[in-house]
Amino acid sequence: MNKKRVVALVGAILSIGVAAELKAQSLIKIDGSSTVYPITEAVVEEFQKAKKSAVRITVGISGTGGGFKKFCRGEIDISDASRPILKKEMEECAKNGIKFIELPISYDGLAVVVNPKNNWAKCMTVEQLKKVWEPSAQGKKFTWKELDPSWPNVEIKLCGPGSDSGTFDYFTEAIVGKAKASRGDYLASEDDNVLVQFATRERGAICYFGLAYVEENKGKIKAVQIKNPKTGECVAPSLETVKNGKYQPLSRPLFIYVNAKSAERPEVKEFVEFYIKNAERLSKAVGYIPLPSKAYPEILKRFEQRKLGTVFGGEPEVGLTIDELLKRELKH
Repeated sequence: MNKKRVVALVGAILSIGVAAELKAQSLIKIDGSSTVYPITEAVVEEFQKAKKSAVRITVGISGTGGGFKKFCRGEIDISDASRPILKKEMEECAKNGIKFIELPISYDGLAVVVNPKNNWAKCMTVEQLKKVWEPSAQGKKFTWKELDPSWPNVEIKLCGPGSDSGTFDYFTEAIVGKAKASRGDYLASEDDNVLVQFATRERGAICYFGLAYVEENKGKIKAVQIKNPKTGECVAPSLETVKNGKYQPLSRPLFIYVNAKSAERPEVKEFVEFYIKNAERLSKAVGYIPLPSKAYPEILKRFEQRKLGTVFGGEPEVGLTIDELLKRELKH
């Protein structure tokens, strides 16, 4: 083979390699929280419409914990999370050389829902919920009457997210007192639509999931009021009660975590900037509580300055208000 042909062949091989690399880089991989999924999905749709971009974006729902597992292995670019990253996940990321940028995007109320035919449980306490959900309740059957003598002798049927879910982590921390401390014999699913169907079907159901799915399924299910342990007031989950901090202890911030190396890729940078600029409008559109308008330019600055790490200590936190979150995030 003459020299020219060898050079041409090498050039062709290099071109194929570069093209393959560019093609690989034009894919943005996102996974994680089913709670954050509707916001991310809405952002992806708007981004592709607005930018007419050739960038392919995949969005999975493996739960917050499942998303962090993939994120800390370097398998995805962005992790949707309905709780801050935990210490063991930070350690796993550090072990694999994964640096990250933590970006709060909105707020959510975690709703306790019942069947629409349930006309007795108007308000529930943390103690009542703990009684049926704590690990020591494993294998036991409860009736509504056991929670309140004025309620009927109807068997309680439980459903909720699986153990890889950030919603599971937050609910168990807020209600039972320890993250991941829960009975395991209930209908568990990372797909909140499966939980909605269960609550619609079972007269004695008690389920929990993000407020957005309650808004989306009005009439099919019913959210109960939760007695605020600090004020003693029964408060229904809503955009307003989460925003003003009255709905406690089941209000929480939502995040995206961006792989710092991925953030250097132009398409990831453009997508994340678009996400932050549109998070206020799109969060509200899909039933979540946006952060105050003034917060988003500061969060964008946080991303542009590539501020690494988390403002949390790696332990679950319950009852953090929007104001408290912002003071912490913007101080960092």
